[in-house]
Amino acid sequence: MMKSVPFHAAWALLLVVCVGCVGIPQNIQPVEPFEPERYLGQWYEIARLDHSFERGLIKVRANYSLQEDGGLKVVNQGYSPGSKSWKTAVGKAYFVKDRHQGFLKVSFFGPFYGSYIVFELDQAKYQYALVSGPNKSYLWLLSRTPTLDQDLQRQLIGKAKARGFDTSRLILVEQGDASMPHP
Repeated sequence: MMKSVPFHAAWALLLVVCVGCVGIPQNIQPVEPFEPERYLGQWYEIARLDHSFERGLIKVRANYSLQEDGGLKVVNQGYSPGSKSWKTAVGKAYFVKDRHQGFLKVSFFGPFYGSYIVFELDQAKYQYALVSGPNKSYLWLLSRTPTLDQDLQRQLIGKAKARGFDTSRLILVEQGDASMPHP
């Protein structure tokens, strides 16, 4: 049974402190061209830098869909083995400059936004992506599948390291097995 608990409460607090955090970190360039319609749907979190809003969660995924106002609806879910429950956060994202550039601002709490920058993307099939936040303490490796080819995963982590992310701190996200409950 899915329990809707906003696991991004700390994210919201960060955004309150970081109201102007819709910038781009040094050495990070948003993907261009970016096709929002191809980015829609479910993505699995393969690896991330640790933050309190996701701490301890496994089987983390994000689902993106179009909103009527041209933005994206963002539904993040993760399973907490400790509480044996799903945590869900619903947010919204809007393009900062151009909808064909992978640079969005995302909010899970009112009018406060933070950067969501797709800086590496499988342009051919939209099967993997590297995403940064407003600074290099935020990094996510996403895939359309719960696992990613190990060689490709190493290459992508290497690209993040070359751009200045501390990849030694990456958490590889357990996606669980088929017997684990789904939301």
